[in-house]
Amino acid sequence: MRSHPLFAIAVLLPFPAVAQTISEVRAMDVTGQVPGTCTLGAPRLGGAQANFRGINGNSLPIDQLVDGTTLSTRPASAEISFDAVCAFPHLLRVESQNNGLWRTSERVGNAPEGFGDAVPYRATLYWASQTLALFADARLRRMAETSLFVSETATGTLQLRLEIDAGATNHRANAPLVAGTYGDTLRITLEPQQ
Repeated sequence: MRSHPLFAIAVLLPFPAVAQTISEVRAMDVTGQVPGTCTLGAPRLGGAQANFRGINGNSLPIDQLVDGTTLSTRPASAEISFDAVCAFPHLLRVESQNNGLWRTSERVGNAPEGFGDAVPYRATLYWASQTLALFADARLRRMAETSLFVSETATGTLQLRLEIDAGATNHRANAPLVAGTYGDTLRITLEPQQ
């Protein structure tokens, strides 16, 4: 009879399978933070419009600023929409760089007697069930601004309505306008607040 060493026998024997079990469940906290930011999408023309050509990038050209018969301002109005979201209480601000439409491409000097050289307009914003209005009166060329605090988060459409009245000038109603190109820069800002 032949004998095998014990070591060799042990290696030849099968090992029983041992299942591993997890008997303890551990909780793990996961946290994240949303920054207090606001976004404002690209402008798009919507709703009623009168005497505007349409949006060209971020510009909104008026079709005919002056009435050919009276040489004073023709009425114009437009509604512009922006997709917007603010994940924090925020400030809505609207700012007119010139406080009205003023001559931009010509030498700026005093207007001749009886002529207007700027056009007043109204900008009204509707956002988060609130209204913010700016009247750029064109009396003095300067920055004009107004703001509104919104105490909650908001998402949806910010609407802007621009209006120019017939005959509106900085001299008197129905005064003729000095020839030239007129313009203003209107800035709309949504700014998170703490």
